[in-house]
Amino acid sequence: MSTFNAFIKELAQAHRNATSCPPPRKTVRFFENLLDLLFPEFSESRFTEEAAVVKQIDALKKELRYLLDKNTECMKSQKAGIVEEIFSEIPGIRSELLLDIEAIYMGDPAAKSKEEVVRSYPGFYAISAHRFAHYLLSLGIKLIPRIISENAHQRTGIDVHPGAKIGKRFCIDHGTGVVIGETTEIGSNVKIYQGVTLGAVSVKKEDAKIKRHPTIEDNVVIYAGATILGGETVIGKNSIVGGNVWLTRSVPEGSKIYYQAKMTDSDGETDTITFK
Repeated sequence: MSTFNAFIKELAQAHRNATSCPPPRKTVRFFENLLDLLFPEFSESRFTEEAAVVKQIDALKKELRYLLDKNTECMKSQKAGIVEEIFSEIPGIRSELLLDIEAIYMGDPAAKSKEEVVRSYPGFYAISAHRFAHYLLSLGIKLIPRIISENAHQRTGIDVHPGAKIGKRFCIDHGTGVVIGETTEIGSNVKIYQGVTLGAVSVKKEDAKIKRHPTIEDNVVIYAGATILGGETVIGKNSIVGGNVWLTRSVPEGSKIYYQAKMTDSDGETDTITFK
């Protein structure tokens, strides 16, 4: 019993010492309520009157204020007008997401409508979470963006760090197993498939403040299973990176990079095969 009593005291002390932070469930609920308002295809509710829209925006502002007040890691959370500042950017974020929806719809012949993309595509949910989380992070809000992005990771299997910079008309097709690291930079009109990793060569803690992840320029397509690593690695615009390619160096504009394998036939002869 004495051991268990010590355990109880330990837990009580841990709760006393814990910093105030936004509860993950409430953070996720706020993000999904925001998504409900921005995209009625995602929502069970309908805000058909302007007054109803205004009322919901006011409710969302209160939710966000609560989360910011609980986020002791956010040095700017008490700044006057920060909630209004955030909501002033929501129209622009929605406009970017409409372009992403268009890119996903046009990039997937299986998509029958844009409504289908909003309602069911994991890539849409993941990029929605990222666009909002990235903006919050740019304001110095540290924990809330990570909760939003990690919820999207759990829900979709797509892991996008909120620090990554992603251009317009971004398409993630299928998406399962995609990893996009913190200092990744992605241009416009980029399309990536499932299992793609945009990662770091080094994972040393002391390298946390340097660019560790690659740069993907405009109009690049990266096929399933490709791994591109390193902060100095740049994939030039209009390039195609084939499936299962491993890259740790830059490639120029207009490149086509394919996986090469060696095959030994029954006579013992080895041929190099380039998969195209």
